[in-house]
Amino acid sequence: MKVLAGNSNRPLAEAISTCLGVPLTKASIRRFSDMEVFVEILENVRGEDVFVVQSTSFPANDNLMELLVTIDALRRGSARRITAVLPYYGYARQDRKTGPRTPISAKLVANLITQAGANRVLTMDLHAGQIQGFFDIPTDNLMAAPVFEKDIRATFGDIGEVTMVSPDVGGVVRARSLAKRLDADLAIIDKRRERAGVSEVMNIIGDVKNRRCILLDDIVDSGGTLCNAAVALMDAGAKSVHAYCTHGVLSGGAVARVAVSPLEQLVTTDSIQATEAVRVSRNIRQLTIAPLLADAITRISEERSVSSLFS
Repeated sequence: MKVLAGNSNRPLAEAISTCLGVPLTKASIRRFSDMEVFVEILENVRGEDVFVVQSTSFPANDNLMELLVTIDALRRGSARRITAVLPYYGYARQDRKTGPRTPISAKLVANLITQAGANRVLTMDLHAGQIQGFFDIPTDNLMAAPVFEKDIRATFGDIGEVTMVSPDVGGVVRARSLAKRLDADLAIIDKRRERAGVSEVMNIIGDVKNRRCILLDDIVDSGGTLCNAAVALMDAGAKSVHAYCTHGVLSGGAVARVAVSPLEQLVTTDSIQATEAVRVSRNIRQLTIAPLLADAITRISEERSVSSLFS
């Protein structure tokens, strides 16, 4: 087994390497003066089972191209199997046509990764589970739920006061799954999105009065959805509001928006490397998914079940 790190999230790749007890493969990934990506693998990979760790987060296009060129370099170096490890799968929100003459970019990216030469994909909490079907190669979609469950139990203690809340109807399955693991109550927020990046909370389905509410989502980008939901929950009588999101995109003024919101804490994973603003924020913290990814990588390499991680 060999593990190779791209530039998008080097700390996570190093943590995975430490968990596996396997040093990162030496490689040179650099840019020419016109910003073309050049990749040179500095170790023999012929016949090896290689895992490329690269989140396609900001800058998404640069990181995606870096991944594709790295996969091509490994394929031409005669690697036996190449697994693209994508802790965060960019373009996942473009998973359907939202209007006439619009793309399905999540499918296009899947095609690019497959055609570049990847034999398998390992990712986490896809925005829509059916994106797995966009790939014509085996795809494992891990869940952050076990990591969140452990942290919630350690943080809240008495789960009897906790209500899991889905910030929209589309996330009900995710919230229900974690609520079941915790044996907690469930509530749903019905919102209407007028345009991209702007959300309006409409109704709360379920009783949240005097409850410690935990909002659960896969991606937090602008933070508008979570902050509006937190305001609505507090107005409905909630005792406190926390949020757990797998992928902390946190673009634009999201960190500042979360800082002044009623959210006591926003917890994300390190699927996307934290910016300086996130690191110094008073109410945002990250949980590592390195042990979970390392366990999944080991199981794939040893041809063992990955789904049993969550049973």
